Amino acid sequence: MTGPLLSVRDLRVAFPTRQGIFEAVRGVSFDLGRERLGVVGESGSGKSMTGRAILGLVRPPGHVTAERLDLDGQPILNLPERQMRRIRGRRISMVMQDPKFSLNPVMTIGDQIIEAYRLHAGGGRDAARQKALDMLEAVQIRDPERVMTTYPHEVSGGMGQRIMIAMMLAPDPEILIADEPTSALDVSVRNEVLNIMDALVKDRGMGLIFISHDLNLVAQFCDRVLIMYAGRIVETLAARDLHHARHPYTQGLLNSLPRLDAPVDRLPVLQRQDNWRDGDPLSESLTTDFPGGL
Repeated sequence: MTGPLLSVRDLRVAFPTRQGIFEAVRGVSFDLGRERLGVVGESGSGKSMTGRAILGLVRPPGHVTAERLDLDGQPILNLPERQMRRIRGRRISMVMQDPKFSLNPVMTIGDQIIEAYRLHAGGGRDAARQKALDMLEAVQIRDPERVMTTYPHEVSGGMGQRIMIAMMLAPDPEILIADEPTSALDVSVRNEVLNIMDALVKDRGMGLIFISHDLNLVAQFCDRVLIMYAGRIVETLAARDLHHARHPYTQGLLNSLPRLDAPVDRLPVLQRQDNWRDGDPLSESLTTDFPGGL
């Protein structure tokens, strides 16, 4: 078995407030192999902040610490910004929530992809332009020559998602962090985007961190799942076993989902327990090793 692409131990993200120090991420630990790793939890559980901390995107007064944060065995925690820029985008890319609005509204799609590619991979403009066209074709955008000349407001939400994926994957990163990449899409476009991401990750042997609220989607799409609550991982299990989860928080999330095959008059309300915030030995007992490859 090969070593992990990414190794995280005791990751913590804290912010000062008037009431004292608030820990948004509290002791998160996991390894990422060449796999699709789902991260699930309610809003405020620390999912997105974990991804931002890995990429060094938490700005002061936020403070990030970790026992270990290694990329291919090399520590990347709190690197100088100049060194982190060589990693961010080139080796680890992140598709933000609602990525269409991460695009520059006054630059054409083509210029943005070309600029992003040349920043990380170098080379001339002609080669970068051809790479941009190839990536737009890879994410199944019709008539990429025309799309290259359009502006973000001229494309649909689904196309905007695919353009951002193309831009993030153009430098051939080792890891892609996708933060709710399909939350604003209808079902047919969502499945299309997921199939594109799945094919690209498998073909390139990448690691994918897929952040989502949708438990059913993660169960179908991912290989493993981390369940987060109040900044901690409370349960780790294979995605195929998600609907047999043992932690009461995960069970509560699953029970709160409406089901067409088992309609009820009223969905149950999740009953929270204080000990969930302080960690639970169940999360360690259910942890599975990352796979060495897809």
